[in-house]
Parts: sequence; C-alpha cells; structure tokens
Amino acid sequence: MLPQMPPSPYNHTSPQAMWYVLIGIPGLEDSHTWLSIPICSMYVSAVVGNVFLIFMIVTERSLHEPMYIFLSMLASADVLLSTATAPKMLAIFWFQSMDISFGCCVSRMFFIHFIFVAESAILLAMAFDRYVAICHPLRYTNILTSSVTREMGLVAVVRSFIICLPFVFLVYHLRYCGRNIIPHSYCEHMGIARLACDNIRGNIIYGLTVALLSTGLDIVFIIMSYSMILCTVFRIPSWAARLKALNTCASHICVILMFYAPAFFSFFVHHFGEKAIPHHVHILVANLCVVVPPMLNPIIYGVKTKQIQDRAILLFSHISTCC
Repeated sequence: MLPQMPPSPYNHTSPQAMWYVLIGIPGLEDSHTWLSIPICSMYVSAVVGNVFLIFMIVTERSLHEPMYIFLSMLASADVLLSTATAPKMLAIFWFQSMDISFGCCVSRMFFIHFIFVAESAILLAMAFDRYVAICHPLRYTNILTSSVTREMGLVAVVRSFIICLPFVFLVYHLRYCGRNIIPHSYCEHMGIARLACDNIRGNIIYGLTVALLSTGLDIVFIIMSYSMILCTVFRIPSWAARLKALNTCASHICVILMFYAPAFFSFFVHHFGEKAIPHHVHILVANLCVVVPPMLNPIIYGVKTKQIQDRAILLFSHISTCC
C-alpha cells in the first residue's frame, strides 16, 4: 500500500464549501448508544432543573437579591451551554448524524466558548457578592444595587463577546486542504484549527492567552475573594456565626470546583497532554463537563440555600393542592 502524501499547499478548500464529520467519542463508537442514556438524562435534568430555578427566582420577589440574580444568570448560561452541545452529541450517538457545515461548526464553536467565558465571569461576580456580603455586610445594599448587578451581568456578556470573536477570524483566516474528520462530539477552536494545512501557532497562542488572562484571572480573583472571606470569618468570635457564614459560600465553592476542574483538565490535555491521556478519556471528560455541572448546579443550590428550598416546597404544595 502506497504511503499517503501530505496535503499539497496549493490544493486549498474554500471554508464555505467545507463539511466536517464529528465522530463522537473515538474508540468508543460501539458504546455510543449506552453512553447516550446517562448523557440524555443529565441534559434533560439540567434543562428542567435550571429552568425551574430561573422560574422561582423570577416569580418570587424575596429572591430578587444580587446573589439570586447572579444565580439566575448562571442557570441561564448552563441551559445555553448544555443545549449548544448535547443535542448534536445525542444525534451522533443515536442517528449517526455526524455531518456539519463549516459555518455551522464555527458558529457553535463561538457560542460554546462565549458561554464558557461568560459563565466564568458570572462565577467571579458571585464570589464578589459573597465577599461584600461577609466582609462589608453593612454596605452590601449600597454596593450591590440592582443597577450594579445588571451592569456586572452586561460586562460579563460584552467581555466574553470581545474575547471570543477573534476565534472566528482565526479559523476563517486559515487555509484548509480537505481534511474534515473532527474526533470530537462538538466543535471547538483547536479541533477546527488542527484540520488546517496552515501554521496554527497564532491559534495556539491566542487560545492560551484567553485561558490564562481571562478565565485564569477570574480564578485568581475568586481565590483572592475567598482568602479575604476566610480571614474575616475566622475573626468572628462565635463558632455558630462562623459556620453560618461559611455555609453561605459552600454551594458556590462546589459549583466553582465542578466548573473549572474538568474544563481545565480538558483544555490542558488538548494543548499539552494528548499523548499522555487516552484520546477517548479526554473527549469523554469534555462531553461530561458540558452536562454534569449544569445538572448539579440547581441541586447544589437547592440543597444548600434555605430560601430556594422554602420556595420550592411552597410551589410544589400549591401544585399538589390544585391537583
């Protein structure tokens, strides 16, 4: 069998004419049907749980506080992130619907990265909310007014748009030579860039810069916020008051760990550790990190937040009475 020749640098394919094939989880094709069952269950749970959480926050006036407004933003981002990825994933697993046009793939890529960066900013806003509530409780209502809360949400969206828009230009700028197999379940920046027959150093550098200077800085500021919170909490003389203060942060810390840990594992494996980690493990983790945190976030806040618990119990009691 003759060895395959590398793609000719002159045999370029117009991006507008490109169709990609998303193959799902490479190496686990025979298990796609079985994997689809938990992923579908988690996706449905994520959508139902987050929509229900948003509904409770919007309809209950006692929850119209900055903490819960940020939580509704997080829930909205979770619904959008899981919906941007899971339906196509399930279509691949169930119907072998693997084809996707270049334009559609790039649009999904932008949307996925946009939501991820925006969600990171929302988690930072929630950490700032906890910092003000615990370290400056008497100034809380003066600092986090409704207008400031809305502006913080708007800044998160605008910042994410500005950061992620260059990804679109970077992949459109590349030259393609006909390679169209993406070993993934959804479109993301480096997966598309690696199909080019061009130098993708600019894509790699920009991807790392975004990770370190936007999401990375968010994590640094979140750590700083919680460091100052812990310093304040441990100066409180009463153990009961300390535990109460820490309990208000517990749910947020759980959500932060669930959001960043798998996402950064997937990111660094994609850039540095593809030979060390089996490819199917990397893709499986990447798939789970877009459905597991969105599924668990409403549960965590429902269990840890008494106001949400009370509102949910009241709502279900009204429903049962009407039935």
